Amino acid sequence: MKAMSHLAESRAPSGSFDVMRLREDFPILKVKVHGKPLVYLDNGATSQKPQAVIDALNRYYSAENSNIHRGVHYLSEHATTVYEAARGKIRQFINARSDKEIIFVRGTTEAINLVAQCYGRSFLKAGDEIIVSAMEHHSNIVPWQILCEQTGAKLRVIPINHEGELVMEEFRRLLNDKTKFVSITHVSNALGTIVQVKEIVALAHERGVPVMLDGAQAVPHLRVDVQDLGCDFYAFSGHKLFGPTGVGVLYGSAELLEKMPPYQGGGDMISLVTFEKTHYNVLPYKFEAGTPNIAGGIGLGAAIDYLLPLDWCRLAAHEHKLLSYATAALSSIDGLRIIGTAKEKAGVLSFVLDHVHAHDVGTILDQEGVAVRAGHHCAMPVMQRFGVPATTRASFAFYNTIEEIDVLVRAIHRVRKVFG
Repeated sequence: MKAMSHLAESRAPSGSFDVMRLREDFPILKVKVHGKPLVYLDNGATSQKPQAVIDALNRYYSAENSNIHRGVHYLSEHATTVYEAARGKIRQFINARSDKEIIFVRGTTEAINLVAQCYGRSFLKAGDEIIVSAMEHHSNIVPWQILCEQTGAKLRVIPINHEGELVMEEFRRLLNDKTKFVSITHVSNALGTIVQVKEIVALAHERGVPVMLDGAQAVPHLRVDVQDLGCDFYAFSGHKLFGPTGVGVLYGSAELLEKMPPYQGGGDMISLVTFEKTHYNVLPYKFEAGTPNIAGGIGLGAAIDYLLPLDWCRLAAHEHKLLSYATAALSSIDGLRIIGTAKEKAGVLSFVLDHVHAHDVGTILDQEGVAVRAGHHCAMPVMQRFGVPATTRASFAFYNTIEEIDVLVRAIHRVRKVFG
């Protein structure tokens, strides 16, 4: 608790967003790659971790390691307290109504699969329709396709326009009496588009249709309030939120979670087991079978401790400045085309270079110390929509700087020089 208080105290009086001060909290940013300072622009894939998170993981394994919920000895009780405290921090961070609406999972992918199987298989039948969009990550497509194969339901897709925005008129047209579920990304991982999810939720709820939001790319950039959004389910991953890998969160309204069967069977998700009948545990434990990623949950709580004291208005303004500067700088490069030009975007900039494959771009950039993502970004329908095999994606976090974007621009010019 002293460390958390110190963090809050050290940032609160500054009155400005001091990116260089914050960079000191991330030890990996001091690493050199091929003899050059690391310019880490692959935050959409995973973000870097502040020392506070690293310390929390080390502290758990060196001084707190024990299984949780079932032990009566000191270490077990202490680990349980710290782990459950992390759940409360997550509830506060996304403004859920209750800790029991916070389900620990491995990540966004498992959260979506959980809802598809536990809600979808219970309440959807042949002929029902599920709506997704053309900008979804594969993890918000494939689980629904599997559900459709299992139940006979049908998948409907909201198209996107040339800027990479949802065509809302088409969403309104797709909504009908057969629509039984909507699952939409909050922020596109491949395009950076911020989707107007409140409107989607409101339109779906007018027909009594529940909505799930994939928030993996949203929570690092936007202050998410699930009660304000009105969604029924919200999913995100810890590793994109400056926390550990292998842990994530499913928020679900208690009303729906109570009606859903458990996702997996095993220890901790039960209250009574006989060979004749099993009685399931209360929320949230009904959906948390077996020993969880205890260190991951605690580390995610530490990440939220780190993030909460930050001035999110200034953080957002800084990231918007980065995106605007990078968009202008890259737009001036001959032969470069930005994929995804929505009016409302988070810190993602995907682009293609004439006659140069994205993997070659990424390889040359790496030689200059610049880490980006190259490929289809697990969003192949997006690539098909824009007629490209792959893009190079630079994705920003609050610890990135204008100077790093200048390095990116110089590195792209080197790519053009190498490939003529």
